[in-house]
Amino acid sequence: MKSFEYVVKNPLGIHARPAALLAQACVNFKSAITIATDDAVASANNVLQILKLHAGKGARLTITAEGPDEEEAIEKIQQVLHEIAPKNKKVEVLKIAFFGTKKYDRIFFSELAKDRGNGAYNVELKYLSSRLTAETAHLAQGYDAVCIFVNDDAGRPVIEQLAACGVRLILLRCAGFNNVDKKAAEEYGITVLRVPAYSPYAVAEHAMTTIQAANRRIHKAYNKVKDNNFALNGLLGIDLHNKVAGIIGTGRIGQCMARICKGYGMTVLAWDAYPNEALEKEGLLTYVSKEELLRKADLISLHAPLIMGKAGTYHLIDAQAISEMKDGVMLVNTSRGALVDAEALIEALKNNKFHAVALDVYEGEDANVYTDHSEDMLSEDITARLLSFPNVIVTSHQAFFTREALQAIAAVTMENARNFNESLPYGDAEV
Repeated sequence: MKSFEYVVKNPLGIHARPAALLAQACVNFKSAITIATDDAVASANNVLQILKLHAGKGARLTITAEGPDEEEAIEKIQQVLHEIAPKNKKVEVLKIAFFGTKKYDRIFFSELAKDRGNGAYNVELKYLSSRLTAETAHLAQGYDAVCIFVNDDAGRPVIEQLAACGVRLILLRCAGFNNVDKKAAEEYGITVLRVPAYSPYAVAEHAMTTIQAANRRIHKAYNKVKDNNFALNGLLGIDLHNKVAGIIGTGRIGQCMARICKGYGMTVLAWDAYPNEALEKEGLLTYVSKEELLRKADLISLHAPLIMGKAGTYHLIDAQAISEMKDGVMLVNTSRGALVDAEALIEALKNNKFHAVALDVYEGEDANVYTDHSEDMLSEDITARLLSFPNVIVTSHQAFFTREALQAIAAVTMENARNFNESLPYGDAEV
């Protein structure tokens, strides 16, 4: 066990920004880390618990780490606690219009936006429930920035309106940026920043959860038992042990999925436009051609970005790719819907090509994402057809949706806003 004491020097105390940075740093360690005052103890990986310590200037904190990487954890925490002075503010308070927000979006952002002053984020947030579209872009009038998500539209017509409203910054509270017209943003001098990584574990764990649920027909079993039906017909699954996993895209999420598959006792093959040799040297996976992966894999998991145009990833899984797969293959997509040609997938499902399919994203999902249609007729044709297959599980673009991921998204997005306002480096966040 390692520990040290720290006396808070900042006039604002352990306010929103240091709390967010501390929590984000501690999430990455295996050690159990706590921050204690005379009156309370907080888990150091939970920003809301840290804020509830109400550690003002002069408060004495005891930071303790216990576990396999405790020394590295203590060193990182000490680094985070080192104060960084702001530079060259563009405005005293950066005004941000948040589009398409839900109650859960506001949990962390509202806490982090409370403080004003030296070293704080210094932002003013306006939450809007409507998505950003050509019809709603005018709501950004008078704001310095907009914050958007995966189902918002930042195409050229919207960019033109945002520029006319005085917007100079688009904050993406997600990793993907295919819904932003980058060229138009450059033309109008609008900076675009994203969250390059939040919780790869959240997405990879959801991918395995849903494909196993589809494999073992958990969704069907649950409903049968609720109807007092304990028969096993229609519930036959397959072992993953000693099968072949095919990982398409080996960034952080793909690597997490590869490790999960390895833990199941699977052989892991991978394809990526930019192979990571270190992963092969480690023995985690073997890179092969896309064609070989499609031919050999029993389970295919998609973790590639959506890139349009020639040699891009749009419809990476089309009718031809599906024809190259094994009969009885399993497919899971937690990346972007348009990686898979929905019509080709449905046709293959009709022909009993797949043992199981799990989709957190799918082509044509935009009208459904994060919207309650429980009292509406199911009008979306693709959704209705996908839901008609007993071996398909569809979830609502929720793979990212964990406490750790929401915390990371809020912290990184707020850092991006601060870096823009204070002319600090953007790092990997810049699109």
